[in-house]
Amino acid sequence: MDPAVLREDMVDGLESPPRDVLSDEDVAVAMRDVPRHAFVDDERTAYADRDHEALGTRVLAPSTVARLLQALSLESDQTVLIVGAGVGYTAAVTAEIVGETNVHAVDISRPLVVAARGNLAEAGYEGVLVDRRDGADGLPEYAPFDRILLEAAAVDPPRALLSQLTDRGRLVFPRGTQRQRLEAVSSDGAVDRFDPVSFDPLLVEGEQSGAVERNRTTREDRERAQRRAESRRGWEHDWIEWEDAGDGQSRRQSPR
Repeated sequence: MDPAVLREDMVDGLESPPRDVLSDEDVAVAMRDVPRHAFVDDERTAYADRDHEALGTRVLAPSTVARLLQALSLESDQTVLIVGAGVGYTAAVTAEIVGETNVHAVDISRPLVVAARGNLAEAGYEGVLVDRRDGADGLPEYAPFDRILLEAAAVDPPRALLSQLTDRGRLVFPRGTQRQRLEAVSSDGAVDRFDPVSFDPLLVEGEQSGAVERNRTTREDRERAQRRAESRRGWEHDWIEWEDAGDGQSRRQSPR
């Protein structure tokens, strides 16, 4: 069947009972235009309202994407950061609304970044920037952003992401662990709460698919080490330790 017809049927289903989750006309038009089959390997089920698996991550169902983007309250020409690029579909729909060069996406998984770039280029959205980053750090080089979407659950919104919002910015993320609810936090501290959701937790370095070691304490260890370094005083700053590569002996030397 013609993919355009399948997209129409998909959006019609999201706008009508029993789902009845899509009411934003801009999001509806964008989802009618984006070729979802370019992002999902199984073309037979690409337009079904169901999750898919790809490269160790979950490709969100169309109804979930609609709920996320409606919570963002997107407007034309806004700058948007998507944390958790996945295969790139959410970024493509966002690009239809705000313009592809205004969309930035990051993911901690290198294979997903490569896949998202290829999918977006194939679908006609090569202007979307996709980079490999720890999502909790955001993308400070391109900040501030009018909208930030975190496609992973967190107990609290990462401070780095909040700091990268514009004065009238808005961050949408799933708040919670076992029990989650979609939440929008504005720069002025206002909070909007939406329906319950279920997302995987925000990953740190070492937890992404294909990593050698999976360790949820990576970020905490790094922060503790930084605090210890900053707390050192006196003679501790006067000594340098290193291991001589030639004889393997450890030496200390006081800098002149």
